[in-house]
Amino acid sequence: MTVLYIDADACPVTREALVVARAEGIPCVIAGNSTQNLERSVRATDRREPRDPEHPDRGFWVSTLQVGVGADSADFAIVQRLTPDDVVVTQDIGLADIVLGRGARAIGVRGRVYNPLTIDSMMFIRHEEKKVRRAGGRTRGPAAFTGEDRTRFSHNLRQLVREAKQAAGTD
Repeated sequence: MTVLYIDADACPVTREALVVARAEGIPCVIAGNSTQNLERSVRATDRREPRDPEHPDRGFWVSTLQVGVGADSADFAIVQRLTPDDVVVTQDIGLADIVLGRGARAIGVRGRVYNPLTIDSMMFIRHEEKKVRRAGGRTRGPAAFTGEDRTRFSHNLRQLVREAKQAAGTD
């Protein structure tokens, strides 16, 4: 069973991810800290639990998972529930690394599909930039989020979900 997890902490593509989950007929869990309104992207007509609790993989439904305000609380909550058939939306490279290590799939909010072959170099760059900032230096921040980023995200997420469903045998 493929489940789509959204690391909702500062996630600009929650609506787009839900559109893909609805279209692909997979459950979705939106995880974030208690300071956020996790319900803002959920439609009133969205099912909040599976039609058949014995077969939760049959069809779209959405739930929210509110966690404490502590650092990485949403990340840990997602990792605890993760299976190799799942897909995670996150802009946190550290979480993406753990997701890939668990055999699941991860995608960034700009549509970059995280890859086991390149995640180590991404983690190294993140570490080096953190060292520069701790020493009082500055690093370049991300470019402004664009409509092209949204389009790329939706396209790549749909493809990633289809691959996950096919690998899980639920396609």
